Amino acid sequence: MNNSIKTDDVIFNFFKQICDEKDDKKCVELGNNWIKAMEKNLKNMEANLDKEDKIKHQSDIQNNRNHLDSLKGKNSSEWRKYATKCMIEIMDNKV
Repeated sequence: MNNSIKTDDVIFNFFKQICDEKDDKKCVELGNNWIKAMEKNLKNMEANLDKEDKIKHQSDIQNNRNHLDSLKGKNSSEWRKYATKCMIEIMDNKV
């Protein structure tokens, strides 16, 4: 039996936590923490690319930044809706 933690499971559980959070302020805080974590991951991934790959993936990197920027300022209801959408997408893409 494989006991390794799958990235999709971790992400799904994080979004479930956003959906389940009853305190609106904490819900927004979780969402904002998601943005910070993803921005950090994006920055780290970009730092590890060589010059050629940075150029090759420049559009994808910018699209990811734009997506994260679009999440900023969401209220708790918007975060729950977004998290639900993400959870559904993860389930739809499970192998």
